[in-house]
Amino acid sequence: MEELITLDYGSGGKKTSELIENILLPQIGNDKLSELGDGAIVEGFSELVFSTDSFVVSPLFFPGGDIGKLSVCGTVNDISVCGATAKYLSLAFIIEEGLPFATLKKIVNSISNEAKKAGVIIVTGDTKVVERGKADGIFINTSGIGFLKHKGLSPKNIKPGDAVILSGTAGDHGAAVMLARGDMLKGEINSDCASLNELCSMVLDSGAGVRVLRDPTRGGVATTLNEFIENTDLGIEIFEDKIPIAPKVEAACEILGLDPLYSANEGKILAIVSADTAEKAVSAMRKTKEGKNAQIIGKVTEENPGKLILRTKYGGGRILQKLSGAQLPRIC
Repeated sequence: MEELITLDYGSGGKKTSELIENILLPQIGNDKLSELGDGAIVEGFSELVFSTDSFVVSPLFFPGGDIGKLSVCGTVNDISVCGATAKYLSLAFIIEEGLPFATLKKIVNSISNEAKKAGVIIVTGDTKVVERGKADGIFINTSGIGFLKHKGLSPKNIKPGDAVILSGTAGDHGAAVMLARGDMLKGEINSDCASLNELCSMVLDSGAGVRVLRDPTRGGVATTLNEFIENTDLGIEIFEDKIPIAPKVEAACEILGLDPLYSANEGKILAIVSADTAEKAVSAMRKTKEGKNAQIIGKVTEENPGKLILRTKYGGGRILQKLSGAQLPRIC
């Protein structure tokens, strides 16, 4: 094969077959995908969760992950926080002409490794190649199907007094991508990019009264919590001294004028649980690698309906609204 991808590899002909047979199938092939049909027939379940996501992160590789790993984690996590067990993924590439095959191989290897780790099977996919300058290297779409195990998770279940739990440090992914883009700051921050199916299962199986789970990706912790209570009669208070933030992330955001609470995570969950079972939920999270720094960071209130209030270290309070613009575009 050649060193660079050309438009011929998106033609649907011999070159496309070479790409599939030499790069994709050796890494992610299985009995379903290897049939190379237009779709896949898979075993079903009484209730399914279906999700789709597209990934355009820049740069393609960053400390702690890359676009391939992210494309698996992102969809697996969206399914997991719905209370389902992720089972099947589709995988679609839009590749820019001129992308080195070495880069594609590295991305596909990352996809393969993360899919195995998450216990999901890639059963169908698609590849397109576009002209130079049209795709910034590679874009990826993954869609996923999961089997619903825990029903009824919804912000509608939230009640006054419920506890707000964050499974680890806020803002890691956004800060990692930000630093990977240039020489603005020295030092390295690792993205928290990770599949959270085990973490979600642990907390849901713990017996805790879980109202809702969500992964705080674009818009970060603050935006996600605002989404829980917007247009309701409830408010949320979070406490600055309880929110875990890695010192490097806090320092980088301070220098660049960003807020870690609006910086994305790709390996954390926010959970709203009944107050009397909050410690049980935290204990379950801390049994996993991804949840070892889980912390109760706030509570649901009847005061300040529809508003998220940050109680500062000095006793004051300020309103945290939903992110109104792109603090950092192209992070996922």
